[in-house]
Amino acid sequence: MSEKYNFTAIEKKWQNYWDEHNTFRAGTDYSKPKFYALVEFPYPSGQGLHIGHPRPYTAMDIVARKRRLEGYNVLFPMGWDAFGLPTENYAIKNKIHPAIVTEKNIAHFKDQLKMLGLSFDWEREVNTTDPEYYKWTQWIFIQMFNKGLAYKKEMAVNWCTSCKVVLANEEVVGGCCERCGGEVIRKVKSQWMLKITEYAQRLLDDLSEVNYLDKIKSTQTNWIGRSTGAEVNFGSTAGDILTVYTTRPDTLFGATYMVIAPEHPFIEKWADKLENMDEIKAYQEKAAKKSDFDRTEMNKEKTGVELKGVKGINPVNGREIPIFISDYVLMSYGTGAIMAVPAHDTRDYEFAKVFNLPIIEVVKGGDIEKEAFTDCATGTMVNSGFLDGLTVDEAKEKMKKWLEENGKGTPKVNYKLRDWVFSRQRYWGEPIPIVYCEKCGYVALPESELPLTLPDVESYMPTDNGESPLSTLDSFINTTCPHCGGPAKRETDTMPQWAGSSWYFLRYCDPHNKNELASKEALDYWMPVDWYNGGMEHTTLHLLYSRFWHKFLYDIGVTTTKEPYMKRTSHGMILGEDGQKMSKSRGNVINPDDVVKEYGADTLRLYEMFIGDFEKTAPWSPSSIKGCKRFLDRVWALQDCIIDGDEYREELMPSFHKTIKKVSEDIENLKFNTAIAAMMALINEIYAVGSINRAELRTLLILLNPFAPHITEEMYANNFDGILNEQQWVKYDESLCVENTVEIVAQVNGKIKAKLVVPVDGNKDEIIAQALSDAKIKEATDGKNIIKQIYVPNKLINFVVK
Repeated sequence: MSEKYNFTAIEKKWQNYWDEHNTFRAGTDYSKPKFYALVEFPYPSGQGLHIGHPRPYTAMDIVARKRRLEGYNVLFPMGWDAFGLPTENYAIKNKIHPAIVTEKNIAHFKDQLKMLGLSFDWEREVNTTDPEYYKWTQWIFIQMFNKGLAYKKEMAVNWCTSCKVVLANEEVVGGCCERCGGEVIRKVKSQWMLKITEYAQRLLDDLSEVNYLDKIKSTQTNWIGRSTGAEVNFGSTAGDILTVYTTRPDTLFGATYMVIAPEHPFIEKWADKLENMDEIKAYQEKAAKKSDFDRTEMNKEKTGVELKGVKGINPVNGREIPIFISDYVLMSYGTGAIMAVPAHDTRDYEFAKVFNLPIIEVVKGGDIEKEAFTDCATGTMVNSGFLDGLTVDEAKEKMKKWLEENGKGTPKVNYKLRDWVFSRQRYWGEPIPIVYCEKCGYVALPESELPLTLPDVESYMPTDNGESPLSTLDSFINTTCPHCGGPAKRETDTMPQWAGSSWYFLRYCDPHNKNELASKEALDYWMPVDWYNGGMEHTTLHLLYSRFWHKFLYDIGVTTTKEPYMKRTSHGMILGEDGQKMSKSRGNVINPDDVVKEYGADTLRLYEMFIGDFEKTAPWSPSSIKGCKRFLDRVWALQDCIIDGDEYREELMPSFHKTIKKVSEDIENLKFNTAIAAMMALINEIYAVGSINRAELRTLLILLNPFAPHITEEMYANNFDGILNEQQWVKYDESLCVENTVEIVAQVNGKIKAKLVVPVDGNKDEIIAQALSDAKIKEATDGKNIIKQIYVPNKLINFVVK
């Protein structure tokens, strides 16, 4: 009788072995086929690893372990996305340097990851807060600056009056800061920007070259938001031209008013012509307190103020139309002005109803007395002069041509994508390596002066006027201009947390290189990433930003692949037992340390893969995790019934070949739950036989190893020579995987009465005879005439009776 499965001792033993032998070190033999598996590196918070982390990490660990057994040189690295606001806020509250907090958090995270038996190459560990790392983040920024892709711009931002920090639109909820609940106002600040819009079309086009899930491609496509239309020049009674972008130039004859953003510069320019400036200014002040997100919500109340004293002029018919300001138009999107066609746009229709404005039908096909008619695919043009009688598509093209020929506009491709705001007025981030010289303007630091490291400060709090804590350090600020040698001032903003994560996958290829971001030889060999898995919440901005940085580095010759990731997949979240998202306030948080202590790492790994469809959310289930532990106990107990044999026995041979095929294919398709189910079924068959021979045990251990590496290594060492992770992945014979029988349904008058197991592609007459001999079919057809027999091979048989 084998000893009881002592997971605590066995798991620690093999984790120490892997550490001591650098078992999972990526090789430098560039002649071998390579496989680069990537998971998103975590933010090392004070809370440590949560129960959701093991799910994506284990999934890619399974793929990486399988690839090693298949003979690949595997790069499976891990690092830390360690700059960011939570650590800084903790440092402010506890008066401790963020670097000390970060170091402590990383040590805890690393211990937890090793506890799970993940096969990371720890020799390639990176940390975005390490000056040797962010030297190259700064270097990339300088290259962008030199190419005109990094620039400074005055712009309106969301400002939290409590945190004293600029917030993204997504961080403002109901006019308040998502973090602290403080009031958020709009204020103008000078911000560093990255010109991602220059790459918009390439970011769209190159999605055709990668293997991303459809929902991930859609997320990217929708965020970039490409549309085709026209820029149209509306005149005004003030003499100025208001240019608008529209995807519906066909509806110009129906434009009955215009709307401009409350921040539009023409408002000040027209101040002496406007009769209601007090009303306009009051509205501007209200709009300034709203985030862009709140302003553009579709279902919010429509508000606005007419500019009394200036009107717009519709270029196609010369009619004067009113101009409004309304907060749903943003200065940061398009031209800050829109034409409104209420008959054919829902928001314009609602606005027109509130302000009692004309609604002119120009596309026939709906009922504009009830609602806007927005169907572009149907309807014909009416009340539209030279467009009457045309389809919408025909009218779009004709109007574009007319606008160009008459100097009233031009065809235009537009994108929702905006340039990336790259400044943060905080301490704990990469210093921006730029100085300002009165004579030379903004000047990049010489590369020889990188990294520009963070100086020590007395307080990590932003200043009352919203500047970075670095702005209080004269010793840091005052410097000399690299161009002219005159006095200059350093930039005091730092980079956002997105910066370090936009290129980390490249540094993993050659993490200790002091002379370049990574050697060309290493990048040529390892890139692109073969398979990247991460959360759906990062398939918009992180994915977009990192693709943008990579494309820029491709343009300047650093990388040789247009795209960084060939395959991108995503995983579902693990919910609490109550089916709700885990949170401390709900009291439903599961600590992975507690689970490993009670059940072992292999059981946790197996359970998180068995919990359900990998791409979907799944609730935590204590009973299911116990089932996974029982399965591993049964695997361990097989050591008590081993017999000799160097090939599969006849009664188990088909099952082994089918299981090998199933597990092999399911790993590639992220169907881990059904792969585990197949191995559980195989174990049942082995126990039914009553023994397992050495060939069968060896195959079982290799199949299970990527899922449960500790127990399988121990069992392999107990029963075979060598180390399991140095073996080869097992193969199957396709001819032995073919099912000889199939289950079909037997119906009477279309209602299922029985299920039959029949030979695959069996003889029709024999199967009909088999069905008629079934007791339930006999009962349903007894005393009736069978007027028709319908047989669909391998699926069903139906008897039509009267």
